[in-house]
Amino acid sequence: MNNPRTSNKVGIYVDSSNLYYNGGFKMQYDILRDYACRDGSEPVRMNAYVSFDRERSLEDLMYRNKALSFHDALRALGYKVVIKDVIRYKDDEGNTYTKANADIDMVVDMMLQSDYLDRVLLATGDGDFVRLVEALQNKGVRVEVLAFENISNQLRTEADYFTSGYIVPNLLPMGSALERESWGASGTRVRGWCSRYNPDKGIGSMTYLKQIPHSLYLNDVRNPDYFESAFFHFSELYNTSVQYQLPSSRHIFEFTVVENERGLKAEEIKLLTW
Repeated sequence: MNNPRTSNKVGIYVDSSNLYYNGGFKMQYDILRDYACRDGSEPVRMNAYVSFDRERSLEDLMYRNKALSFHDALRALGYKVVIKDVIRYKDDEGNTYTKANADIDMVVDMMLQSDYLDRVLLATGDGDFVRLVEALQNKGVRVEVLAFENISNQLRTEADYFTSGYIVPNLLPMGSALERESWGASGTRVRGWCSRYNPDKGIGSMTYLKQIPHSLYLNDVRNPDYFESAFFHFSELYNTSVQYQLPSSRHIFEFTVVENERGLKAEEIKLLTW
């Protein structure tokens, strides 16, 4: 990012297991860092909370090597890796269950470290963190939440700002490296939401974020520097029944942007989450 640094200090806290199992598989942690610091803030704390099955790692070397490589990659990006060991339980019928919950670790760390932060990016969709969000806000800390799927509605609404991880350019990579570098160019796939829809005519607009902005606030979709809209016809929807719920910022779509003589058009529109 080319914008000058500000005096604001940001903390990034990633519930890695929650994101992994809820749409965030292959999320790019360097892009997440760039997004969190998009106004030039300094990332004072960057914590990634991961689960690790030590018992399995003794027998499954592929699992062990893959997990440790992932941890090393996070550290190379500047993240502190907080490892939560998987614990096995047996019920009365002898069935084995596993659990590796890092909620308490995250809550304690965020409460203690928030005294030195102006803003927090909490990457999770887990509703158990709602009370934590409220507590941090009461301390004067701005709390942003980012998640992909299975997002607690209360967590979404309690946050000072919520972002679907799907719409952040290249946070979840698509296509080739060249296509990722050309996000939003004609012929590329992007992700966005329906910002306008006329049910009588069956036409509307899909809006998407062109690039990670240099401003903290993303609310004004009319800003042409960061947002773009593409015309679409309902026939381009893979699931045409969703048209009766449009427009909606909670329905996230993946689509191909095509440029023609009339402007931009969204084609091959696939519903991702709602």
